Amino acid sequence: NLLTAPLSPSFRNLLDKDMFSKSDPLCVMYTQGMENKQWREFGRTEVIDNTLNPDFVRKFIDFLGQAFCTLGEIVGSSGSRLEKPLTIGAFSLNSRTGKPMPAVSNGGVPGKKCGTIILSAEELSNCRDVATMQFCANKLDKKDFFGKSDPFLVFYRSNEDGTFTICHKTEVMKNTLNPVWQTFSIPVRALCNGDYDRTIKVEVYDWDRDGSHDFIGEFTTSYRELARGQSQFNIYEVINPKKKMKKKKYVNSGTVTLLSFAVESECTFLDYIKGGTQINFTVAIDFTASNGNPSQSTSLHYMSPYQLNAYALALTAVGEIIQHYDSDKMFPALGFGAKLPPDGRVSHEFPLNGNQENPSCCGIDGILEAYHRSLRTVQLYGPTNFAPVVTPSWRSAAAVQDGSQYSVLLIITDGVISDMAQTKEAIVNAAKLPMSIIIIGVGQAEFDAMVELDGDDVRISSRGKLAERDIVQFVPFRDYVDRTGNHVLSMARLARDVLAEIPDQLVSYMKAQGIRPRPRYWGLSPECLTAELHPQPILFFLF
Repeated sequence: NLLTAPLSPSFRNLLDKDMFSKSDPLCVMYTQGMENKQWREFGRTEVIDNTLNPDFVRKFIDFLGQAFCTLGEIVGSSGSRLEKPLTIGAFSLNSRTGKPMPAVSNGGVPGKKCGTIILSAEELSNCRDVATMQFCANKLDKKDFFGKSDPFLVFYRSNEDGTFTICHKTEVMKNTLNPVWQTFSIPVRALCNGDYDRTIKVEVYDWDRDGSHDFIGEFTTSYRELARGQSQFNIYEVINPKKKMKKKKYVNSGTVTLLSFAVESECTFLDYIKGGTQINFTVAIDFTASNGNPSQSTSLHYMSPYQLNAYALALTAVGEIIQHYDSDKMFPALGFGAKLPPDGRVSHEFPLNGNQENPSCCGIDGILEAYHRSLRTVQLYGPTNFAPVVTPSWRSAAAVQDGSQYSVLLIITDGVISDMAQTKEAIVNAAKLPMSIIIIGVGQAEFDAMVELDGDDVRISSRGKLAERDIVQFVPFRDYVDRTGNHVLSMARLARDVLAEIPDQLVSYMKAQGIRPRPRYWGLSPECLTAELHPQPILFFLF
């Protein structure tokens, strides 16, 4: 079984940084690499408006505080619940890169207390069911002077020590005492950790703009009760304990009714791989002149007899992992941005092996051999165009959409993209297909355009059409090179980071298309069914 410990960040008594209201905090978590000790963003919570005591639902810009700990500290604490003081310390965020940097932010004093962070961890069961449900309410208390109420629900899972952890929050329904909330889905392990009789607490609030939401009432249930579906057993009285104590004739503050309930097993990346889904891996390498003359040691394409260059290292790091998910290990390998012999025409999509009919190379070694051969025969030129290599890849992916194949395009480049509009259009087209794109930036250029294509913050669009999925993952190669510039690389860490989003991207496509995994197929390399875990320090930043 794969055992994980989800972290549920809560904070108390944070600094108030807003003049006319309270702070709007969010929490960002960083993990520290084992090799070069660099901090990298692991994830971030939602923003909660107007509160100094946030309980974030999402588990894992004014600087409010920081705290250091290890996962072992959290798990090893009493009840797996760790409290640590937040301080204004020796780190803030670089405004350009968004990464930690040595500094004292906002005139803060190092060591100054800024509140407390509370971290809890609980071992998850291997339950992979996902529950989908919908609720409505009737005759809730009126809380607004000039209106009715703006109700929303907050769900809490009970913990082994008797405390509660927030696990879901519904949307706000404006100006109604009889709301019907939207259907939502939640993993059963998040709702009750697979314990069907564990208490689930639901609180009902009236939303207020200033964040001081009014408590309407609460009720408790369990997964087993909810699983009965719509029935007399799933109509709950909303009780406000304070009102109940003060008013003898108090009955309730309304009722909440379960309208629908369904459960299905959540499919994972490994389920699809075991079912025979093949990963079709394609490589596209930048041969533009900005890389420098390959015969000179300053070139990013320099072929040293003693070590691999940045392109070869990046290709090897990713390819050595992903090749095990493809049974025939024949990979198309393309170049772009070069003048080709014999006539010197500029090509933005040419086969590294010189075979226009079949650009596939045998294994990663075959790609490297074709890459080195191309460096000796083509002339580096330009410009840096991505669309000519993205477009044929998505067209190839469009040919097979039954779940048996999934395409991954690796682009390794050194420069600023020249055909941004065309590339965005190609990515938007690819987003609805079984395909993902990895971009590794080598060299010291600014990669702002690549970050935009990554789409983690803002989903990319083209001609008013939004990409259906986030399918692009970008990482700068320089983050994996030591300070001496000797290209000492943790290939495992690079591969982990660039491939991190592929499983979720594959599953999101399959789920959107209603494709279930096939029965298990055992013709796989054992390497693709193994994983390695590493203890890593964790750093939290709060904003």
